[in-house]
Amino acid sequence: MSKYKCIIFDCDGVLVDSEPTSIQILVDMANGYGANIDMAYGMKHFKGSFFYSCKNKIAQLTDTILPDSFEEDYRQQSFEAFKKNMQPVQGIRELLNNLELPFCVASSGPENKIRLNLELSGLLPYFENKIFSCYTIEKWKPDPAVFLWAAETMGFAPEECLIIEDSLSGVYAAKNGGFDVFGFTAHDYNNELEEHATKTFKSMNSLLKMI
Repeated sequence: MSKYKCIIFDCDGVLVDSEPTSIQILVDMANGYGANIDMAYGMKHFKGSFFYSCKNKIAQLTDTILPDSFEEDYRQQSFEAFKKNMQPVQGIRELLNNLELPFCVASSGPENKIRLNLELSGLLPYFENKIFSCYTIEKWKPDPAVFLWAAETMGFAPEECLIIEDSLSGVYAAKNGGFDVFGFTAHDYNNELEEHATKTFKSMNSLLKMI
């Protein structure tokens, strides 16, 4: 019998394979202002971070005051790219179909982005009325607020919940809130999660047995 009573999933990189697309767009936009960075830099510094943190980092890199339209431009480009490229993470649908515990999603992205990505990947029916966005409460990871809100709304204490994350900021947020957190390492190219997560795993096919 599982020690956990609820599973809280991050979205990007855990449920949907969106991060390579969104990060490449950020890299390209940054380079348009002279950042001269590559995808490896983007994966290290933008992965799991909320948008304003990424924007501030680009502004520092380029010594530029970025226009107010920067986020709108990013959202438009990324949403168009998502519509062409969005796929669920391999094995996630099978996991959700066999998961007997309550579950939800808690993400740093705005709710319309979360809903779009889940809809495009065919996962939205699993998460209707169970979507928690940092934008709603205006507190972003590594602040644990979104996870605490999700747990309370679902009816569980932090120690009864398990967080599934793929970024350091998400792992830190979970730990800051008193949660166990399993790190999904399929795209953890720098092997950053193992030292900080409760446990790590590389394939969704192995997660059910771990829970």
